[in-house]
Amino acid sequence: MAKSQTHIMIVGGGIGGLFAANALIAHGLKVSVYEQAPALGEVGAGVYITPNSVRHLERVGLGPAVEKWGARVGPKSHYFRHDGTPIAPVQVTDASGWNATFGMHRADFVDFLAAALPAGVVTCGHRATGFEQAGDKARVTFANGATAEADVVVAADGIHSALRPHVFPPSTPMFHGTISYRGLVTRERLPDWPMDRWQMWAGPSKHFLVFPVRHGEMVNYVGFVPADREIKESWSAPGDPDVLRKEFEGWDPRIGEVLRQVDKTFQWALFDREPLPTWTKGRLTLLGDAAHPMLPHLGQGANQSIEDGMALATILSQVGRDAIPAALLAYERLRRERVAQVQLGARQNGLRVDSMSGYADLKKRDAELTAHADFRKHLYAYDVVPDAKAAAVGLV
Repeated sequence: MAKSQTHIMIVGGGIGGLFAANALIAHGLKVSVYEQAPALGEVGAGVYITPNSVRHLERVGLGPAVEKWGARVGPKSHYFRHDGTPIAPVQVTDASGWNATFGMHRADFVDFLAAALPAGVVTCGHRATGFEQAGDKARVTFANGATAEADVVVAADGIHSALRPHVFPPSTPMFHGTISYRGLVTRERLPDWPMDRWQMWAGPSKHFLVFPVRHGEMVNYVGFVPADREIKESWSAPGDPDVLRKEFEGWDPRIGEVLRQVDKTFQWALFDREPLPTWTKGRLTLLGDAAHPMLPHLGQGANQSIEDGMALATILSQVGRDAIPAALLAYERLRRERVAQVQLGARQNGLRVDSMSGYADLKKRDAELTAHADFRKHLYAYDVVPDAKAAAVGLV
């Protein structure tokens, strides 16, 4: 009975926080989510979800929502050189051959994650400003003067997490000299565009990515270009479509076909952090970008946060309230090494697709992109649940 009474407070109502809430509730735990924005929502952009997270979405009953709102990415997905010369197929299945790879509109993803939660779980308009813990309780203070208590606090409030400094001393996010332009184009404006594949054009010094979202009703594009100065990290800063078009002049005409239809674009500066040596202090732990912000070059930011949420829910469901601090340390030990490898792998893949340091030889670059399929097979095949169950063994 004690297990079902454990109360987890999640600070942050993005993809990671909302999935974690679903997973914790599916495991019989009590959850409250506090989001700083006045309402849940996401700006218009796509997110790529892969088998290593889709298996957990299915476990909590969200498989039909993924099928409804996602656009399945199929075997015709491909890497190209900037002029359109084919390089290699893109790996879209895990090692077993399961194709659960989807393009998703972020707003759709947030909407169905939130809709699956019971009424009253999510409270908006609460920006965390303080944290303290004593005995068996943890308390969060909010900018509006409210406070809330729980047995566990999970900071899922992003790269600029307000609670992260209570776990580890503050550090500066690392800017990687790249900005991305991103946005959406409807199918009506690209009637001949293939909506069954993920396509990337690689280097030199930049790359361009297109994949379908919302069941093929639109495409998500992202153009990664070098920046001559650091700009503020943001998901929603406006960009100039004409500047974007100029960046990819002379590339494969298919890119021009997309960019001619762009009226509005967002600019996103690429930051991450060095892997943290610890995520947990007492009854406070980190999840998603608060713990491991990563570059987008493996498409794993959202997927790793979903793995985090399932690992946390699996471990906490196996223990009583007295064992919570030990359980949070077990969660950290389980996740920290894997996500550090993904963080560093995303940096390396960014250098590879932009033909940067060490990749002046395009034949070497192309060979590595071809061989990269094996890495992705195993990345996608990983299932965190058996390891999480094993991590909980012996915890009181």
